[in-house]
Parts: sequence; structure tokens; C-alpha cells
Amino acid sequence: MEVIVRKNNVTRALRILKKKLERDGLMLELRQRMYYEKPSTKKQRKHKQNLIRCKKRDKERQREEE
Repeated sequence: MEVIVRKNNVTRALRILKKKLERDGLMLELRQRMYYEKPSTKKQRKHKQNLIRCKKRDKERQREEE
């Protein structure tokens, strides 16, 4: 992943890099790996994420039908 620093503005480049990492989901993964997560809580978290993703997909489908 690359970020171009323009006019020696490093702080702006860092902000852009953080946004790109956040969109890729890398920052979320790093935060999750900082501490041990029990298999049961990992399963619950993945199930909740799946429900949210399905609801979002259903909303988009309803919008397309209208």
C-alpha cells in the first residue's frame, strides 16, 4: 500500500494511510489480535457481523426493486 507525500505534508499522508488501512479492515484485525479472544466470543462476533452484512444486503436489494 502506498501513500504519496505531497509538499512535505506528512501528517496528511498519515491520515490518508490510516483511512486506507481502516477501509481494508487491517486496523480492525490488529486491534482484535492485541488480546486473546476466546473461540466462543469469536464465533459470536462473526455471527453478528454476518447478520449486519445480510441486513445491509437486503436493504440494498429492496432499494433496487423500488
